[in-house]
Amino acid sequence: MRAVVQRVSQASVSVDGRVAGEIEGPGLMVLVGVTHDDDAEKARRLAAKLWGLRVLDGEKSCSDLDAPLLIVSQFTLYGDARKGRRPTWTAAAPGPVAEPLVDAVVAELRKLGATVETGVFGADMKVALVNDGPITVIIDL
Repeated sequence: MRAVVQRVSQASVSVDGRVAGEIEGPGLMVLVGVTHDDDAEKARRLAAKLWGLRVLDGEKSCSDLDAPLLIVSQFTLYGDARKGRRPTWTAAAPGPVAEPLVDAVVAELRKLGATVETGVFGADMKVALVNDGPITVIIDL
């Protein structure tokens, strides 16, 4: 699994002009990508990492501040543009594999006590955010 984590003061995701998920910060906006060998254990580990990641003010985590997270599926995190000008997406897991694992990350975060908002898997989403810092971290599991 791969995640791009941004510390935000606010973030939202809209589908067809309607807000699907929205958080007011401090919090984390997280794009999550899934590859072929990912499993429920990696989803659990990613959730724990996100909940405890100390990138908020004062080196605090979401768990320290009860800060919200906005999770958005993002298969393009596994795009490969090393050859030519057109990325390939072969490293990204197909929807039937990826969707339950993104859902598992969300479910695990909620089990840990997190407030989590989400996008809509597979939809054409519009993401808006205010990156605070700016702080952006890439996590690969």
